[in-house]
Amino acid sequence: MGIFKKRSANKLRIIIVGCGKVGRALVERLTEEGHDIVLIDKKTQAVQEMTNLYDIMAVTGNGASYEIQREAGIENADLIIAVTKSDELNLLCCTIATQIGRCAAIARVRTPDYSHELGYLRDKLGLALIINPEMEAAREIAHILYLPTVLEVNAFAHGQAQIIKFKIPQGNMLDNMTIADLGTSITNNILICAVERAGNIYIPDGSFTLQSGDTISFLSTAKESRHFLSHIGFPIRQVRDTLIIGGGNSAYYLASCLISAGIDVKIIESDFNRCEELSALLPEATIINGDGTDRDTLLEEGIEAAEAFVPLTGIDEENIMLTLFAKQVSNAKVVTKINRISFPEVIDQLDLGSVIYPRYFTTEAIVAYVRARSASMGSNIETLYHMFNNRVEGIEFEVSSQCKFTNIPLKDLPLKSHILVACIVRLGRVIIPGGTDMIQAGDKVIIVTTHTGFTDFEDIFK
Repeated sequence: MGIFKKRSANKLRIIIVGCGKVGRALVERLTEEGHDIVLIDKKTQAVQEMTNLYDIMAVTGNGASYEIQREAGIENADLIIAVTKSDELNLLCCTIATQIGRCAAIARVRTPDYSHELGYLRDKLGLALIINPEMEAAREIAHILYLPTVLEVNAFAHGQAQIIKFKIPQGNMLDNMTIADLGTSITNNILICAVERAGNIYIPDGSFTLQSGDTISFLSTAKESRHFLSHIGFPIRQVRDTLIIGGGNSAYYLASCLISAGIDVKIIESDFNRCEELSALLPEATIINGDGTDRDTLLEEGIEAAEAFVPLTGIDEENIMLTLFAKQVSNAKVVTKINRISFPEVIDQLDLGSVIYPRYFTTEAIVAYVRARSASMGSNIETLYHMFNNRVEGIEFEVSSQCKFTNIPLKDLPLKSHILVACIVRLGRVIIPGGTDMIQAGDKVIIVTTHTGFTDFEDIFK
């Protein structure tokens, strides 16, 4: 029973419950990668819109219903992903699915009440993943505020390696320096992974010449990253205080991270009852009941002197306006949270500082899991990040003993074009590889590429 098409090789049969922003993004991404999708949602119009836009099947109804799941083909599904607005409904959908089918299950769970129980819930309910996008976004914002002169920090290998993005300012020592010269005159302990210049993306080799205005991503350990940034003139001290606008779940998670790092936190929230809740949850923070979108309130609460400013109102337009105002009146490090991702070209033209898209954390974690499930050789995708508006992927693979390309010097490997082996993590040690280094079974290997859709480590070879 069910409405899945005939399975194609290495492609999964996936049921997505929930047709909100994340559900739509998942449909787009997973259909691009060739998987068979059935969408479940109660709203007939939303379902019809998606079936008109994408080559998917759909069922209108309650995703937690046994009959609806059977109609959607749960008994033949490989994976169910529940991303409705209700945490409890998502967990119920997954629990029912694992009882009546043999599929893996992924639930989005956002409520802080469950934030300390995610591991327990995942294990007891038999789920493959539980994802909290607001918590993940808060961690990413915190990493940026710990190193405020950069634009973006992505962690790999459980934090042992980082890909950091920053823009080369006028007059910096990197201006007109080749990648090879950087290695000989500054450090060999970092690797330049990608460069954006005038809207174009480059995976550079040693002859590539850097220029002021370039936005570059480099990989290294946290310690070496800070050493490199300091050497080229970027301050590396974390911020001492942060002003947050909005008191929702994202603000709670972010404040918790910052307070644990010794950073002073002030939150402006318009709802009095929520202010009382936050005061109880975050006794070390200063909670202000007021309109954080009001100019006079912001000035009165010290925006001009703040070292960091993070608008988390839940409305993209307000967050953008607040960011632009903060950059006018202060020197604060600003991080802008944006929920909609429909206009990346417009966002890129605005001077918003660091931009965080919480929806990416959900979709990328799920796409990484799906690709790992699709892999034919048993290698495993550990982490997946999209950079430069989805034009570059950073993928962390765990290399299996079945891999045919181990114990061969990198310079002799038949790599496809536009692929960089950026890092090897072996027994907890981070290796920035050269041509004579070799990949071994059990290594975690981070590759950076402009290709998309790799599911297996061996996909990077000709």
